[in-house]
Amino acid sequence: MTAPEQAEAREGDLDGALMKGIAQGDRNAFLRLFDRYSPTAMGLAWRMLHHRHLAEEIVQEAFLAVWRDPDSYRAERGTVRAWLMSTVHHRAVDLVRREESQSRRAMDAASMVSTARGPADPAEVVVEEISVAEDRKAVRRALADLRPEQRQIIELMYFEGLTQTRIAERLPLPLGTVKSRARLAMRRLGKSLGGLERSGDRKHPLSVNT
Repeated sequence: MTAPEQAEAREGDLDGALMKGIAQGDRNAFLRLFDRYSPTAMGLAWRMLHHRHLAEEIVQEAFLAVWRDPDSYRAERGTVRAWLMSTVHHRAVDLVRREESQSRRAMDAASMVSTARGPADPAEVVVEEISVAEDRKAVRRALADLRPEQRQIIELMYFEGLTQTRIAERLPLPLGTVKSRARLAMRRLGKSLGGLERSGDRKHPLSVNT
């Protein structure tokens, strides 16, 4: 067995032990599993939804489902990590579909109102497009304003989907340092972007690839 295969086997053994602990009501086992995989799950949900709060809700729901029904995991079907990411993915897809359905109904209603009122004002459309573009510029500025070491952690966590433990191994840095930089970076981003989510009719533009 190669070194990577041995490492993967150890990871699988640990995850299996944690799932057994969760099935027995061990809260510490649950917290360890959450610490191991919540950053990766958050990265996946964020990339799919482009909305921090919705991504957090999806991840919380997924892990709550693990706590409530750990027996739903079947080792013969794959790894714990793959199972968790699949759970997050399906929940995010369901949310996107619900939002799209609601948006279509809202657009249909708006279309009826618009037809009654006459054609839309082109200036209003331009203002909305400018607003979205300005939001995205604000995100880029907020990321650029982070210290390089903080921005590096955020990019690895949310754009590459690495856990904080993996980041510590890659850089390499003490895990405590990685956690501290991530916490400070998120706090600073939260302050910089706090005004961007007040509008309820569009998603938070937390995507730098636009």
